[in-house]
Amino acid sequence: MNHHRFPLLRALSLAGLSTLPLAVGAQEAAPTPTLDTGNTAWMLTSTALVLFMTIPGLALFYSGMVRSKNVLSVLMQCFAITALVSVLWVVYGYSLAFDTTGMEQGVVNFHSFVGGLSKAFMSGLTRDGLVGTIPESVFVTFQMTFAIITPALIVGAFAERMKFSALLLFTTIWLTVVYLPIAHMVWSGNGGLMWDWGVLDFAGGTVVHINAGIAGFVACLVMGKRKGFPTTAMPPHNLTYTLIGASMLWVGWFGFNAGSAVAADGSAGMAMLTTQVATAAAALAWMFAEWLSHGKPSVLGIASGAVAGLVAVTPASGTCGPMGALLLGIIAGVLCFLASTKLKRAAGYDDSLDVFGVHAVGGLVGAILTGLFADVSFGGKGLAEGVTIGAQLWIQIKGSLFTLIYTGVMSFIILKVIDVLVGLRVSEEEETEGLDIALHDERGYNL
Repeated sequence: MNHHRFPLLRALSLAGLSTLPLAVGAQEAAPTPTLDTGNTAWMLTSTALVLFMTIPGLALFYSGMVRSKNVLSVLMQCFAITALVSVLWVVYGYSLAFDTTGMEQGVVNFHSFVGGLSKAFMSGLTRDGLVGTIPESVFVTFQMTFAIITPALIVGAFAERMKFSALLLFTTIWLTVVYLPIAHMVWSGNGGLMWDWGVLDFAGGTVVHINAGIAGFVACLVMGKRKGFPTTAMPPHNLTYTLIGASMLWVGWFGFNAGSAVAADGSAGMAMLTTQVATAAAALAWMFAEWLSHGKPSVLGIASGAVAGLVAVTPASGTCGPMGALLLGIIAGVLCFLASTKLKRAAGYDDSLDVFGVHAVGGLVGAILTGLFADVSFGGKGLAEGVTIGAQLWIQIKGSLFTLIYTGVMSFIILKVIDVLVGLRVSEEEETEGLDIALHDERGYNL
C-alpha cells in the first residue's frame, strides 16, 4: 500500500471514494466512519486558512509588485478567480478530481487520468455524509480552496497585459483540462496514474506549484513581454502590500500543509513544524544570497524567499522531518533566487512576478527532494516498504516531468485557442494607460 498520503487515503476509503481497503492487510474490513469533532474543527479552520491565502493573501502579495496603474486589475483577477472556481468546483470540478468510479490499482484506463461525473452538481452530498471522520462538505470545500489558488498563482506571470475576458476563459478551460486531471492522477487513490507510480505529494508540489509554475511560464512566452521590458524600469509600487500578503500566505499555508493531514493529529503537527522551518530557512537563504550578490538585502527578496520555502516544503511537509525541512528551505531559497534573477535576465523572458522562478523551480526542488528527505536516514517518515531512495527519487522526477510536459503542452494549446477566440492581450494603448482604467474603469488611488 502506498502510505505517502495515508490521511487522505484513509478519508477517501472510509467515504467509499476510493477502491483501496483501509488497513494494511487487504483482507481487513474498513471500520464504520464516525464524525470526529476535533478533526472537523481543524479542517474547518484549515479550509478558511487556505482561502485566506488567495483572498487577501496572494491578491495583496501580487498587487503590491505591479505598477500603481494595474493594482486593481490584479486584485480583481484573484477575486474573480475565487468566485469562478468555487462555482465550477461544485458543478463538476470535485467530481472530475475525486470520483473514483472505474478506477483499479495497476490498471491504466481513462479514469487513471480523470474522474467521472457521478458527483457532478454535488450529487449524493448530504449533511451527514462523511469523508473519513469529517463531513464530506468540509472536504469538498477544503479541496475547492486548492483549486482556487492554483490558477490564481498563474496570474503573476502575465500580470499587466492580459484581457480580463481571456483570463476568465483561461481559468475555466485550464481548471478543467489541466488542474482536475493532475489532481485526480496524484490524489484520488489507487488507480490514479501518479498515485500508482508512488509519487509523494502531500499537499501539492506537483498538483499546485509545478502545475501553476509551468503554465505561467508558457503564458508569459506566448503573450510576449510587457511594453518597455526590460529597458523601462517597472519597480513594485507598494512593497508594504507585498510583505503583508506574503505574511498572510505564510500563516495561511499552515492550513494548506497541516490541513492536508485531514485530521488533527501528529501528521498535521509535524507538517506545521516542517512548514515553519523550511519557510524561515528559505527566507534567510534568499536574503543572504541577495545580500552577497547585490550588496543589500531587500524586503521583496525576503518575502519571495519565504514563499519559495513554502512552495518547496508543500509536497514534503507530511513526510520530511525538521532537519530535512531546514535543508530543503536553504536549497530552495538559493535556487529560486538564482532562477528569478540570473536565469530570468539571461533568458530574457518577462515573467512579471516570478511565477516560474518561485513556483516551478521551487515546486521542482521540493517535489524531487521529497524523495530524499522522506527517508528515515534524513529524519523523515520513511519510504514505502522495499523502495530505495534512488527509486523514490526517480519516481519523483518522473511525476515532475509528466506534470511539466502535460501542463506545458495543454497550457500552450489553451492559450492559442483563446487568442483566436477573444484575443489574449490588451492593446498597446490600454497597456500604457493601465488595466485599472482600461478594463475596469476604476483607479486604485485617487491622488
